[in-house]
Amino acid sequence: MIRTQTNKQTTMKRPSVPTVITFFVIAAIYVGVFVLEQVVPSTSMLFTVLKKGAIYALVAVSMNLLNGFTGLFSLGQAGFMLIGAYTYGILTIPVAQRAAVYQYYDGGIVQFAMPVIPALILAGCFAAIFAFLIGLPVLRLKSDYLAIATLGFAEIVRSIFQWDKLGAITNGSNMLRLFPTFNDFNIKNADGDVLIYFSTTMPFVVVGICIAIIIALIHSSYGRALMSIRDDEVAAEAMGINLARHKQYAFCVSSFFAGIGGALLAMYSNSVQAKSFTSAMTYEILLIVVIGGIGSVTGSCMSAFLFVACSEWWLRFLDQKQMIGTWQVPLLRNGFRLVVFSLIIMVVVLFFRQGIMGTRELPDLFRRKKAKEAAK
Repeated sequence: MIRTQTNKQTTMKRPSVPTVITFFVIAAIYVGVFVLEQVVPSTSMLFTVLKKGAIYALVAVSMNLLNGFTGLFSLGQAGFMLIGAYTYGILTIPVAQRAAVYQYYDGGIVQFAMPVIPALILAGCFAAIFAFLIGLPVLRLKSDYLAIATLGFAEIVRSIFQWDKLGAITNGSNMLRLFPTFNDFNIKNADGDVLIYFSTTMPFVVVGICIAIIIALIHSSYGRALMSIRDDEVAAEAMGINLARHKQYAFCVSSFFAGIGGALLAMYSNSVQAKSFTSAMTYEILLIVVIGGIGSVTGSCMSAFLFVACSEWWLRFLDQKQMIGTWQVPLLRNGFRLVVFSLIIMVVVLFFRQGIMGTRELPDLFRRKKAKEAAK
């Protein structure tokens, strides 16, 4: 009797064409940002939009992980950003500069300085620790009640960080400053002249790595469990998914990256002050998520840059009087920019009910185009 034995060959799955195209598009964006930074003057408003847009994109994606992929309506992002910003500022102020920052507290309780990257990771870790403690009682709530509870947490955190009794740590209501910023990553010569600019590329790299980790999480077994909780909690629990543990896990991961976003925002602003992290900041992040599409990472990234560009750059001329010859354009005055910006948001929401991207991602755009070409 002759036995024929078949060898089972394991073949690795090749990446699809849309995935490859997406990779090259993202790589081209990074190369373009680096080239622009070397060519365009560093004072250009373009870099303000790119840096702040990248930071807001990270925080929006972290909020989307909760709201879009897990179904938890949380409004505590500003609080976690504040924790991350203060953690980074406290840990990275040079020892020689601490007396200038903590003028009334003998240099503060922390008398050492850490490198930037470990400080960024610790900023996320401290935010995640607070999220774990807050999530124990808060995640029992649902829907609007959870939103109100997390919003109250953010306001409480902001008030605590302004408490003068914690001045040796947070400097009270005074701001933290003199810590490393994006400009410290520029390569300079002996005379202090900048040879290669990295102040915009650096936040893009950090944000890109963080968003890549979030995307990997979404496509993992944990991510599928979170989406099943979003779709139907009863069915997810019946399939053996621990609701409390997975919700806590998503809450801590989201807060971790929000903390890193807060640290990056501190580097962008060159200072940290608790009064900047108001509930209005959370509403801005929520608006970015809704406009981009709840459940779309690509949509959150795109809408973050569009939001910052409109609010900080493109519509600025509406706040100033404009003359055409001897005729003054009516209505243009301080604050009119916000009116026009609100109208634009209303139009976008009316015509894009599920946001700009809905639940689609960047590779889906190329798949749709390929399908249309095949249909022809």
